[in-house]
Amino acid sequence: MAIIAERPVPAEPAAAKPTLRDAGLAALAPASWGTVYVVTATLLPPDRPLLAAVLRALPAGLLLLALTRRLPHGSWWWKTTVLGMLNFGAFLPLIFYAAYHLPGGVAATLGALQPLLVAVLALAVLRVRTPAPTVLAAIVGAGGVALLTLSSEARLDPLGLIAMLGAVGLVAVAIVLTKKWGRPDHPLAMTGWQLTMGGLVLAPATLLFEGLPGSLTTANLIGYGYIGVVTTALAYPLWFRGIDRLAPTSVSLLTLTNPLVATAAGFLVLGQTLTGWQLTGFAVALTALTLSQTLAGARRVR
Repeated sequence: MAIIAERPVPAEPAAAKPTLRDAGLAALAPASWGTVYVVTATLLPPDRPLLAAVLRALPAGLLLLALTRRLPHGSWWWKTTVLGMLNFGAFLPLIFYAAYHLPGGVAATLGALQPLLVAVLALAVLRVRTPAPTVLAAIVGAGGVALLTLSSEARLDPLGLIAMLGAVGLVAVAIVLTKKWGRPDHPLAMTGWQLTMGGLVLAPATLLFEGLPGSLTTANLIGYGYIGVVTTALAYPLWFRGIDRLAPTSVSLLTLTNPLVATAAGFLVLGQTLTGWQLTGFAVALTALTLSQTLAGARRVR
C-alpha cells in the first residue's frame, strides 16, 4: 500500500508556550469559514447540503493523505473515526442543513454559544477551569453576534434550530476530545485522516439521498474548489494546530471571527446593508474577541 510508505512528515518545533501568533494563525480558519456563506449563495447549486459536505471533505482529505502518506496507528484508528464524524461526517450535513433552513443571523448567534459550551465541557472532561474574564468575553461576544446578525424578521424553523444546535455541540465535543487526546502526528496528517473518514461516510449518503447533479457549471466548480481547498485543506490544519496549542475556550472564542467575516463579506460582495445596531454588535463582538486573546496572551507570559 503506497499510502503507508515511510516518507516522514516534518515535525513542528516544540513550542514552550502558545503565543498570539498561534491564536492569529488559528483564527484564519474560522475567518475563512465565514466566506462559505457568500460562496454558497453565489457559486454553489441550491438545496444540495450533502453534496456540498462530501465535496468539501473527501477531496481535501485524499489530497492531504497523498501529501503526508501517513495512516493512523493503534488507538488512533477509532479516535480518528470519532473525531472525523464529529468534525465532518455529522457536522457538515447539519451545518449545511441549518444554512438552508435558518437565516444566517440565527445560525451565527447559536454558533456564538459554542465557547460557553466548550468552557462547561472543559471543566467536566479536562478538569480545566476557564478564567472568569474569558467566560465574560464569551458571553459578551455572543451578545455582540446576536446584535450583529439577528433581525425581527428571523424565521425559527424547529428542524433548522435542532440541526444548528447539534452542529455546535458536535464541534464543542470535538475540541475538548482533541485537547484530551492530543495529536500523535503532524496537523496535516491528522486533518487528512479525519476528512477522509468523514468523507467516506458522506459519499454513500449523498448518492442515496441526493444523487449526483446532471451537470455542474464553471461557477459551481470554482465554488466547490474554494470550499474544499481554502476553507478545508488549508484551514483545518491551522485549526487543529490551534486546538493543540491554545486553551479550549480561548480557541473556541476564535470562532467569533466567522460571523464577523460573513457579515463583512455580505456587505462587500452581496451589497447587504448594516444598521446602527449591527455596527454596534460588530464592534462589541470584535472587542470581546480581541480582549479575550489579549488577556489569554497576558496570562501565558506570566
